[in-house]
Amino acid sequence: MTTATVRACLLGIALLFSAMAHARVEVQAVQNKTLGQTLAVRVTEDIAPGDYQLLLEGLKKNPGKFASKVALLDSIGGSLAEAIKMGRLLREAGFDAWVPSNGVCQGTCVYLLAAGRTRQVRGYVGLHRPYFPNGDSSLADAAGGSRYSPEAYFREMDIAPSLLEDMARIEPGRMHVLSAAELTRYRLD
Repeated sequence: MTTATVRACLLGIALLFSAMAHARVEVQAVQNKTLGQTLAVRVTEDIAPGDYQLLLEGLKKNPGKFASKVALLDSIGGSLAEAIKMGRLLREAGFDAWVPSNGVCQGTCVYLLAAGRTRQVRGYVGLHRPYFPNGDSSLADAAGGSRYSPEAYFREMDIAPSLLEDMARIEPGRMHVLSAAELTRYRLD
């Protein structure tokens, strides 16, 4: 599959699901033959305000010890501040982050992928500069100081600083699908 074809598919998926109001955040304890007792979080669709609270409530409903904790990502991104809050919670709770072979992690979903203690990408990871409703000048306002600073967040997650620089070069309406080499260079694999 060519990069142009993958880009077109990702853009089509993004447009198809862009009307969704919230991510679908599911938290469930499962018995996995390989991993043992696992706490699984599944995040799909569009990340929006309120999704952090859904994640927190799901984690509170599943206390206890688990052999592993895995966040399965198949999201078209969305709210930057919400993704950063969710990512910090996933990291604090000790989750690994996976993009399954049938999954897409694009836009702000990359912040959830970055949060994983370990990361596994079998599907596609796409980058672009975040959308800001009031234009790019609202970047500072949307970041909310250092608490929601993408630069501070990626540093905290031990992600290469060049990821943010490269994201900033890609227009919001475009998408760059990361190669295996790029995933490694950014420390997302």
